[in-house]
Amino acid sequence: MSLPRLVIAAPSSGSGKTTVATGLMAAFAARGLAVSPHKVGPDYIDPGYHALATGRVGRNLDAYLCGPELIAPLFAHGAQGCDLAVVEGVMGLYDGAAGQGELASTAQVAKLLRAPVVLVVDASSQSRSVAALVHGFASWDTGVRIGGVILNKVASDRHEALLREALEESGVPVLGVLRRAAQVETPSRHLGLVPVAERGAAAVAAVAAMGAQVSAGCDLDALMGLARSAGALPGGGWSPAEALSPPSHDHPSRSAERRTPGAGPLPETASGPGGPSVAHDHPSRSAERRGDDGNAARRRPVVAVAGGPAFTFSYAEHAELLDAAGAEVVTFDPLRDERLPDGTRGLVIGGGFPEVYAGELGANESLRKEIAELALGGAPVAAECAGLLYLCRELDGTPMCGVLDASARMSERLTLGYRDAVAVGDSVLAVAGTRMRGHEFHRTVLEPGAGPAPAWGIVAPARRVEGFVQQGVHASYLHTHWASEPGVARRFTERCRTS
Repeated sequence: MSLPRLVIAAPSSGSGKTTVATGLMAAFAARGLAVSPHKVGPDYIDPGYHALATGRVGRNLDAYLCGPELIAPLFAHGAQGCDLAVVEGVMGLYDGAAGQGELASTAQVAKLLRAPVVLVVDASSQSRSVAALVHGFASWDTGVRIGGVILNKVASDRHEALLREALEESGVPVLGVLRRAAQVETPSRHLGLVPVAERGAAAVAAVAAMGAQVSAGCDLDALMGLARSAGALPGGGWSPAEALSPPSHDHPSRSAERRTPGAGPLPETASGPGGPSVAHDHPSRSAERRGDDGNAARRRPVVAVAGGPAFTFSYAEHAELLDAAGAEVVTFDPLRDERLPDGTRGLVIGGGFPEVYAGELGANESLRKEIAELALGGAPVAAECAGLLYLCRELDGTPMCGVLDASARMSERLTLGYRDAVAVGDSVLAVAGTRMRGHEFHRTVLEPGAGPAPAWGIVAPARRVEGFVQQGVHASYLHTHWASEPGVARRFTERCRTS
C-alpha cells in the first residue's frame, strides 16, 4: 500500500494536535481529496471531529488494545479508496502505555505505518529554545522521521521571524505557522472535549474555522509532498469477514498467549472461577415481543446499537464485525426513541455521557421498560461504561433501566488507564479464560462494582474483579476493541439468533 500519509504529533498534550489534524483534514478535503481520518489511542471524541472534517468515519489505531500487528491492517482497511490519510497522535510523541516502553505511543504507530511525522509545537513563551526542543524530539529515536514542524500559538510577525531563524539550524522545515484563534477553540468538560454530536452547528463552524486557519497558515503543497514520501506498507487491509473466518478466534488460548502471558490465576469471585452459564432458553412471551416466528435462525438477527448524543463512544469495527457475523445492525437514540427497533434480538450500548443526559434518559420510561424486559428475558446485551450506568437501578438518583441491582453516582476522581483483563466466566461475549485488553475512562462510581458473576477479572495494573454477567447481560466499565478478538462479535450474534 502506497497511500500518502502524515502523523500529526506534539511534544505534549495541549499543543494543538486536534486543531491542526482536524484542520488539515478539512483543508485537504476542501481541495477535493478523499481524506482518511485516524486517531492514535482509545479516544472516541476526536474521531467525531475528524469525521465532520472528512465525511468519513474516524478510526482509532491503538497498539495496546489491538496489538501492534493490527495497526497497519486496520489503517489500510479504513483508508481504502482514499487519496490521503491523516493520523492524529496521542499525548506527547513518545508517550504510551505506562511502564510499557513505546507501546501504544504515537512514535510506535508512526513507525508501524512508515509515516513521516509533523510536530505541532506550542511556541508561546519561547523563541530560540524551540530549536533545542525540536532537535531533541527529532534525534531521540532515529526510527521516527520528523519531516516538518507546525508552530502554533505564535504571537506576532516578529515572534514568527525569531522562531523561523532558530529552526533554520535544526534542519527541520517549518511547514506552517498558526496564530491564536478563538473561533477554533473547542469547549471541554470532565472527560475532555465536548463531542460533535452534542454541539451541532457549533461543531460544524469550529471545524470549518480549523480548516480555514490551517489553509491560510500552512504550506499544503509541502505537506502533501511529505505525505507522498511515506514508505510502502506490506500486506493487505484488515477485513471483518476474514477476521471472523478462523474458528479459533473464539477460543481463549490464542488471546491468552498473545495478550498477558504469565498473568497467573484469576481474582477470586463469589461464584467461583467458572461463573454461571448464560446460554438460556427463554419464555415465549419475550420471543413473541421480539417478533420470532420459528425462522429466527435463518434470518439476520437485529442488533440494536445505542447512539445519539448520550452514547457517542463506539469503534466502527464493532458494527462491521457484527454485520460480517450475520447481524442486522440498527442504531437507535435512547434520548428520542421510545421503543427499540422492530425485531430487536440483541442490544449493544457503548460509552458516552449518560450523566449529562440523565434527566432525559430517565424520562424516557417506555424505552427503559422495554430494555429491562429485553434483558430480563435473556436477550444478549453488551454494555460498556455509559451502557453499564444506563442498565443500573439509578444514576445520581435518577431512575435508569433497573436491569442491574447497582447504583451509580458521579465522582471527583478520574479513573483512567489501560487494563489487562480475563473473562471470569462464560458470557454472551466470551468463554471463560478469554484474555482481552481494555481501557477505563470515567468519573463515576458504581455500588457494588461487581456482581456475583463479574464480567472481568482485571489482572493488570491491579488485581480485582469488575462488572456484571447475568442471564444474557455483559456489562462493564471496560472499553474493548473487538478487532483484537473478533470471536466476540460472532459469539454475540449467535446468541442473538438462538436466545
